[in-house]
Amino acid sequence: MTRRAFLLGGSGQTGRALIPRLRERGWDVVVGSRGEREIPSGVEHVQVDRGDEAALRTALGAGADVLVDFVAFEREHAEQLLSLRGLVGSLIVLSSASVYTDESGRTFDEATTPAQFPSFPVPIRERDQPTVAPGDESYSTKKAAIEQLLLGQQALPATVVRAGAIYGPGGSVREWYFVKRVLDGRRYVLLGNRGESRFHPVATDNLAELIWLAAERPGRRVLNAGDPGPPTLLEISRAIAAALDHEWTEVLLPTLDEPCETPWTGPKPVVLDMSEAAFEVGYQPVTTYERAVPATCEWLVEATKERPWQELMPRMAEYMEESFDYAAEDELLRGLARGG
Repeated sequence: MTRRAFLLGGSGQTGRALIPRLRERGWDVVVGSRGEREIPSGVEHVQVDRGDEAALRTALGAGADVLVDFVAFEREHAEQLLSLRGLVGSLIVLSSASVYTDESGRTFDEATTPAQFPSFPVPIRERDQPTVAPGDESYSTKKAAIEQLLLGQQALPATVVRAGAIYGPGGSVREWYFVKRVLDGRRYVLLGNRGESRFHPVATDNLAELIWLAAERPGRRVLNAGDPGPPTLLEISRAIAAALDHEWTEVLLPTLDEPCETPWTGPKPVVLDMSEAAFEVGYQPVTTYERAVPATCEWLVEATKERPWQELMPRMAEYMEESFDYAAEDELLRGLARGG
């Protein structure tokens, strides 16, 4: 009998990578979304807003073997998912590595200085590392509240996926920080922390592989999601420049502040352990950052030809509002040249 997967918010970048994996393995796929993005041809689409619970139940129809939720951001969303018991066989819910806190209670959300940045073991293991207190104060505390509800019950198998820095064609991606610099013809790139920062990325192809395997093996668990051999900031800058056949000089500086701050900059490494995913569902990565990032770069170049990047990636625009102050970068470079 054909199994059915319902992807809530599945029109985004990870859904695009997951759809072919499921279909190639005999799953029927239904994408539930608000209809703001194009859906791959041949895939069933149901226009639905998760805020309308009756509409969501109608969209599920006779039900689904697995519901994959890419857009769970509030505690109420977890409650909504659990209310679907009987309609769905299992859940897979996307969370974030930002829920982790270090042994001193330092969190990503509260870190405004290098001293406040959490100090994690390398790598971070799901079973060993504490998480932020569940609450409604921030993105991370809300994700923790969702996790608590899903993992604290026995009635419905639920896999929580704590993803690193997601990248891939079709979404808001940090790689725009460097891609825009290539398009603008920048010949120098300033890298803080001497380019040594490491914030674990995950390609949508690897994330989709993990989700597919979790769908095949329902259970109650938490799994990290990150690429093999997570690159340093310097390696990321070089991979993107190479993907776009561009050359620049990297200026490695000790500072962490603007104009050297990037979406990956941090004073201490954030590296996720992937052994639990291998043990629980047999996960093996299908790509690396160097192999996967060219497709993201190509999509960014093409997608921004017709639309302003702020419109294409509104959430990323909020974080990158001051990331392209070339005048400040040039002034810093001139100061370095003068020996200042």
